[in-house]
Amino acid sequence: MLRRRMLIMLAVVLLIVLALGGYKAFSIYQQIQMFTAPKPPITVAAALAEQRQWQQRLPAVGSLKALQGVELSLEVEGIVKALYFDSGQTVKAGQLLLRLNDDQETALLGTAVADLGLAKVDFGRGRQLVGDSAISRGEYDRLNAQYQRNQAVVEQLKASKNKKSISAPFSGTLGIRQVDVGDYLAPGTVIATLQDTSGLYVDFNVPEQALPQLSLGQQVLVQVAAYPDQTFPARLSAINPKVDETTRNLLVRATLANPDGKLLPGMFASLQVLLPDLQLQVVVPESAITYTLYGNSVYVATAKKDQHGKPQHDEQGHPQWVAEQRTVQTGERRDGVVVVSKGLQAGEQVVTAGQLKLTPGAAIRIGQDQAVKPAPGAATKD
Repeated sequence: MLRRRMLIMLAVVLLIVLALGGYKAFSIYQQIQMFTAPKPPITVAAALAEQRQWQQRLPAVGSLKALQGVELSLEVEGIVKALYFDSGQTVKAGQLLLRLNDDQETALLGTAVADLGLAKVDFGRGRQLVGDSAISRGEYDRLNAQYQRNQAVVEQLKASKNKKSISAPFSGTLGIRQVDVGDYLAPGTVIATLQDTSGLYVDFNVPEQALPQLSLGQQVLVQVAAYPDQTFPARLSAINPKVDETTRNLLVRATLANPDGKLLPGMFASLQVLLPDLQLQVVVPESAITYTLYGNSVYVATAKKDQHGKPQHDEQGHPQWVAEQRTVQTGERRDGVVVVSKGLQAGEQVVTAGQLKLTPGAAIRIGQDQAVKPAPGAATKD
């Protein structure tokens, strides 16, 4: 009886061990199937690498300056008697702006004019008398010299009086007024600035290697921080005939019209000189490039192939894609696209969104609704 019970208990224990072993084996089998099962493809956005006509640009920086701009000041000292302008006023060439106290010069000029009149009468009388031999030739010469001297004194006093006032040398816009009526001004004191902002220029440096690609009249694009979304056209107007021996740079000048007055002298300008030669380049969206310390790369969508080299398709007959990480050499970036000079061919699909989820060889699915392409006019000539 005891032996029978022991056999029953042993059978029960054996069944329990077998059940636990089977369950564990089934769990291990499920885990193996989970890890060995193919991962679902990762959805990404992609765009075609396109070959386009690309106009190279030479970047530079500089500061805008007015074609005509001065700091208005007087040559002589004096007290301000009258002001004829306000801050920010637009003036015409020759318009009177300021006058100093010139009472003394006016009085001296009046005396000199009277002396000139007397000398003129004496000289006229002497010219008649010398013809009649009533006076000597030497006396006539003295009267002539006195007349010319008085003329010179009058002209000198007129010039001194004119220096007591200042007029606009050209048409433009005045800056902030620095003086008031009654102020004493020393020689050279600036009363305001005058800028003709209808035309501006910018001087900037380019490498001497760029000289063969530069010519007068060449188009330049100008951008300023005040209007980041706007580009202002300019033209090369001068090329310095000498290269700087220290920097080996060449100084050039571009001029631009400013009819609406948006641009102001002193603004920092970013420039792009449009080079004359158009070249075929492969371009991709900027978002397709992954920048690292080890180089730039892109993920290229390539067809998954079987052992015979034939493209594979899924159950719906769609081609299967895998991500191929490829190192590329990039060039100029502009308007949302990047030039790829090496490592990529036109017509290849590059991943533009979802790169962080990818590893080399990962299965991908291209979301057609998310696919983007470089803007058709982004890389063409402006």
